[in-house]
Amino acid sequence: MSDPVVVLDDLRDESDELDRLVGELSEEQWGTPTPAPGWTVAHQIAHLAWTDRAALLAATDPDAFAAEAGKALAAPDRFVDDGAEEGAALPVAELLARWREGRERLQGALRAVPSGARFPWYGPPMSAPAMATARLMETWAHGQDVADALGIVRAPTDRLRHVAWIGHRARDYAFLVRGLPAPAEPFRVELVSPGGELWVYGPEGAAQRVTGTALDFCLLVTQRVHRDDTALVAVGSDAEHWLTIAQAFAGPAGPGRAAATGEV
Repeated sequence: MSDPVVVLDDLRDESDELDRLVGELSEEQWGTPTPAPGWTVAHQIAHLAWTDRAALLAATDPDAFAAEAGKALAAPDRFVDDGAEEGAALPVAELLARWREGRERLQGALRAVPSGARFPWYGPPMSAPAMATARLMETWAHGQDVADALGIVRAPTDRLRHVAWIGHRARDYAFLVRGLPAPAEPFRVELVSPGGELWVYGPEGAAQRVTGTALDFCLLVTQRVHRDDTALVAVGSDAEHWLTIAQAFAGPAGPGRAAATGEV
């Protein structure tokens, strides 16, 4: 896990980059459909604002968060979309202000969490560094949807190390959420970073291996690209299976994205 100050600084930078992408958009552009079915640019930002608010509650008022989590569990198939719909219906200026204020309040709250402390979440309890890493992963992934919708190619940064880390750590979850047994063997993951360094996870002698670029891996584990549209190389049947179901985010198994050929 990264140093909490480093990951929080990187989360702020990732959010600021996305803010620069949407801050000057017209009302019409906020309504642009994104690759997520039924979600516009406004839905993407609304979802980030909604999740930041939930994270702030978890870190500062566990009882209030428990009440909100209870509502989510009562409608597990709708609560994410409902939160995005509610926010997307706001005037653009209000939505943008809400997102900006919420993420800054979350920054302050996470920086104030004592070292080692954990607070409730929809899955296992989270530490402040873990929450910041998860928020960065989501911010980057939803920012990718926005960039794709606007036809903008973003230059990858070494902030992807946080997304790659959580993607690797979530290996077993991707199997378990689908009712499948997690592989018994450790995997080796070797990724070339945007800066040209090699990021390595898992033991050197592991028989199951994944190699490729960090960008391809991060796009895949956030389900922003189909397995067939990456240049990732898997050695071993379990590693190959993982790449078809990988997800770095909590919640039900995601449907993934269609391949460029149109096949899922």
